[in-house]
Amino acid sequence: MEARQEYVQRFGIFPRILHFLVIISFLTLAVTGMSLKFAAQPWAEIVADVFGSFRVLGVLHRICAVITFIYFTLNLFLVYQNWIKSGKGLVEFLLDKDTTLIPLPQDAKDLVDTFKWFFGVGPQPRYGRWTYWEKFDYMAVFWGVAVIGSTGLCLWFPEQFTRVIPGYWLNIATIIHSDEALLASGFIFTIHFFNTHLRPEKFPMDPVIFTGVIPLDELIHERPREYEKLVADGKLEEIKCDPPPRWFVIVAHLFGLTALAIGLSLIIAIIYTMLFVYI
Repeated sequence: MEARQEYVQRFGIFPRILHFLVIISFLTLAVTGMSLKFAAQPWAEIVADVFGSFRVLGVLHRICAVITFIYFTLNLFLVYQNWIKSGKGLVEFLLDKDTTLIPLPQDAKDLVDTFKWFFGVGPQPRYGRWTYWEKFDYMAVFWGVAVIGSTGLCLWFPEQFTRVIPGYWLNIATIIHSDEALLASGFIFTIHFFNTHLRPEKFPMDPVIFTGVIPLDELIHERPREYEKLVADGKLEEIKCDPPPRWFVIVAHLFGLTALAIGLSLIIAIIYTMLFVYI
């Protein structure tokens, strides 16, 4: 008789809700923002027609900007909660090699080992709880909120901001906001999509951020350092759980694949415009 596959909890409900907000807000910001940026293009007009008008796109863009600030604030609250639960000092908590999302020297080593593995001159890297690309994605949120968010606020409330900054700074803010958003969209819909979902081991989608659970053998294979740490600390049994309901897995895949399709369609439209219209 075949042994029953074991599962472990990787994400709690709060991080999964936050990521859901990230998906909804970022996709909407990207679609509406890029449609406004390339408003003269036929595909942008189609998007505007679907939503009602370019004015509606602007309203949706601002609503999702607010959602972005909300999930960013909630994420800081989650980090604070985890710090308090750890019982460690702030610096010790932030630099804990087993749990931190801040890049550390080990991540540089993992990056080098990954390239060696790609070219067949080294074994598969022994990743921990967070890989170097996951840490990069996480830290990029802070950069995005700081740069894209701050410039977006300047454009949203120009009269208030020009009371304290020169008016010509709004022109600079427009360029920064637009180009940084283009860069963020290009990165998420290519590099992030591939690393998370489209690489051979996960294709066509990794549902863990929706279901919150991962097969134990998958954890052992992909993140052996985390598995060994859990065993050493006697915490592996604590996080073992039942598999997610079949219906929930189906819904997660439908939602995730829809998001993937929207993102990839948008990046194709952007690449087409940049290559064949603007050049």
